[in-house]
Amino acid sequence: MLTLLGLDQHTETVYRAMLAHPGDGVSALSERLDLPEDIVRHSLDQLSELALVRPSYDAPGRIHAVSPDVGMEILLARQRAELAAQQQRIEASQVAAARLISEYAALRPDAGQPGVEHLTGLDEVRDRIAALTRDIKEEVMIFAPDGEQTPENLEASRPLDEAVLKRGVRMRTIYLDSVRNSPHSTAYAEWLGKLGRQARTAPTLPLRMIIADRAAAIVPVDSGNSAAGAVVLTGDGTLTALCALFESVWENAKPFGEKPQRSGDSLTDTELTALKLLADGHTDESIAKRLGVSHRTARRIATTLMERLGARSRFEAGVQAVRQGWLT
Repeated sequence: MLTLLGLDQHTETVYRAMLAHPGDGVSALSERLDLPEDIVRHSLDQLSELALVRPSYDAPGRIHAVSPDVGMEILLARQRAELAAQQQRIEASQVAAARLISEYAALRPDAGQPGVEHLTGLDEVRDRIAALTRDIKEEVMIFAPDGEQTPENLEASRPLDEAVLKRGVRMRTIYLDSVRNSPHSTAYAEWLGKLGRQARTAPTLPLRMIIADRAAAIVPVDSGNSAAGAVVLTGDGTLTALCALFESVWENAKPFGEKPQRSGDSLTDTELTALKLLADGHTDESIAKRLGVSHRTARRIATTLMERLGARSRFEAGVQAVRQGWLT
């Protein structure tokens, strides 16, 4: 019954017996359950590791079984922590897979591998995006990690976006949180929202990407240089991984109209992400690029965080952040 919570059959049996007969020791439990004493001791060791038994305060030398209401909450909390850690590993794997896919495709431009089309130069990339957009029938998913867009770029995108949405295509876009600080970007997002486009924001994004009808994805060869070209990926396995990556980021992103939330330490999502990058040794330039903000803004955020932590170096900031519970 409790195997899903980490208890095997013998361990659960011993736990139940201890609850029903709190005065039993190892010998009594062994006789009552008709189990060898080594199995009973092994079960007690497992119960101790799971914090379901502890030394008795009333009877020194004896072991006390924690009540089920407390014990089950301990087991459930343990499982929630394991699930959260597993989800983090999955998300990290998806990001790594997406990067590897684009890097591998860039390394073999002449291999002619199936499911990969190479685009050279910014003009060719934009032409291919326009053609792909015209053919979209059901859904388009977009990572937009560029930060604030110029009014000219947004105006140029308006006819294409409007045409897609008026065809009834479902459009979902994830921006960087920093876009919220741009009045013209916010106005453009609100205009698209009235046409049915859904938008969310995240502190950072793994790469720039457009997925059309879950059948084709365009990713840049060099995320820092759009002019370097891009690849169009159409392989089933590749698209499955990229769609899963998008859905994972979308699930954790904030709706565009929702105000940035602060953690218990009064950190915004952007500040918390900057702190993680700071602790990992990233430069102000690298932090600025990942957050989609100016170099000056990134430096200001980093300086403010270090002052709040009383740290004189980035390494010390990471240590202090862990000590104060800001980072795990």
